[in-house]
Amino acid sequence: MLRQTLIGVVWRFAKRAKWICVKRKVVNSHRITIYVGMHDSRTIANEILRVAEAHGNSLTPMQLLKLAYIAHGWSLGLYGNPLISNDVQAWQYGPVIPDLYNAVKNFRGRPVQFPIEGAPHGDVLTPAEANLIRQVVQLYGDKSGPALSRLTHAPGTPWAQVYEDGTFGIDIPNDIIEDHYKRLAKERA
Repeated sequence: MLRQTLIGVVWRFAKRAKWICVKRKVVNSHRITIYVGMHDSRTIANEILRVAEAHGNSLTPMQLLKLAYIAHGWSLGLYGNPLISNDVQAWQYGPVIPDLYNAVKNFRGRPVQFPIEGAPHGDVLTPAEANLIRQVVQLYGDKSGPALSRLTHAPGTPWAQVYEDGTFGIDIPNDIIEDHYKRLAKERA
C-alpha cells in the first residue's frame, strides 16, 4: 500500500513538473511513465518555422500546429521520447496543442512570424531532435493545413480513438500517440 501511495505521489509530481525519461515501470498492473526533459511546444514550433523559412516556405497556424504534433508523434514512435511537454487535445478538426494554439491563433490564416513569442530561452534541442524536425518538415511541410488536419484525424489515429463529438478538450495520451506512430513506422519499414 505504501509503495502504491508513493508511486502515486511521484506520478502526480512528475505530471505537474512535465518530466521525461524512457523508463516505464509496471506496478500492480499499472504502467507508469515519468518524463524528464521535454520541450515547450513553442520551442518546437520555432524550430519548424526556422527550417521552413530556410527552404523559402511559410506556415499558417494550422500547418504549424499539425507539424508540431506530427514531430511529437514521430519522436514517440521512433524513440519512445515525447518531444513536447504540453498537453495534446482532441479538438473538432484534429489534435491540437492548446498552448501553441494560443500563441499563434492571432495569425489566423496568415503565415506565422518567426520567432513565436513566449518560447522559453535556453530550451535547446539535441541534434537528433533537430534532425527529426527537419525530416518532418521535409515530408509534411508542403501539405496545406486542411490536408494535415485530414491526415491527423483520419480513422484509426489517436484523435479518432479519443474524440467525442461535441466534447472539447479531451487529452490524447502519449501512449496512444506512441502506439500509432510505432505502427506507422512498422508499416513504412
